[in-house]
Amino acid sequence: MTAKIKPGQGAAYARILGVGGYRPTRVVPNEEILQHIDSSDEWIRSRSGIATRHWANEDETVAEMSVAAAGKAIANAGIDAAEVGGVIIATVSHFKQTPAIATEIAHRIGAGKPAAFDISAGCAGFTYGLTLAKGMITEGSARYVVVIGVERLSDLTDLEDRATAFLFGDGAGAVVVGPSDEPAIGPTVWGSEGDKADIITQTVSWEAYRERGAATDVRFPAITQEGQAVFRWAVYEMAKVAQQALDAAGVTADQLDAFIPHQANMRIIDSMIKALGLPEHVAVARDIATAGNTSSASIPLAMEQLLASGQAKSGDTALVIGFGAGLVYAASVVTLP
Repeated sequence: MTAKIKPGQGAAYARILGVGGYRPTRVVPNEEILQHIDSSDEWIRSRSGIATRHWANEDETVAEMSVAAAGKAIANAGIDAAEVGGVIIATVSHFKQTPAIATEIAHRIGAGKPAAFDISAGCAGFTYGLTLAKGMITEGSARYVVVIGVERLSDLTDLEDRATAFLFGDGAGAVVVGPSDEPAIGPTVWGSEGDKADIITQTVSWEAYRERGAATDVRFPAITQEGQAVFRWAVYEMAKVAQQALDAAGVTADQLDAFIPHQANMRIIDSMIKALGLPEHVAVARDIATAGNTSSASIPLAMEQLLASGQAKSGDTALVIGFGAGLVYAASVVTLP
């Protein structure tokens, strides 16, 4: 007799219950970047919209920043850390292959014995994690899940690369995802375009660095990208993905209260606003101006900033979209905590 597998029984829906962020104390203005490259403050601002970024000190590790951000999110959600049944860390800048840094973070926030794992999905990492957390809640394998996007991209920045030296920042953003009586995280539109994987990548692989790292001509791996190719892809393709996410959620652009895209470039954000036809009442995250590109941390950090500034409020409907190295992407409509 063939056994019948009983399906999981979780909450009908899931929602973001709380958000928290951590920004390193050190603020790095464009003037400091210009000590290493031949450029100007005006050029950096006009090309990217970035004026400053935060860089972590030795004590502000991936784990430390994550614990700080998660603690704020848990407090904001009004739950006990012991109730957390899952911890998902999205990062590309934790350099220890195993164990997953999520296990240390789960222990340090007092989560007991939750499922804990890391994911690497570049700048779309947070939105990937949000989708996984939603599935865990509705499937019944966890009641509350902490999703953290965290990066120390200053460790992967080539200060002499004129194309990227000014782009990256450090920080951590976290949300608590839990049960909901009504839909509050819409269907995810996600995917990848692996034929474009070399557009954003490391200068050398870890294997190559290990084998030749002692040689004077091999520098520590850094992030490199083909700026124009990334810009064209993000502007033309990601606007389509964002619209697909709106359609999947049954929400129109004029019904949005906020737009929280990955903070890659101010010109990309402006182009997406135009392509989507967002009305003026929609609050748009522009955290990149003072935070730089923080990859997987950018969306939760920008979400926290919009709420803290009063530009958006609890219960608002927001479109979030992450996109980056891989090339990977993920977008969905959410209700803000």
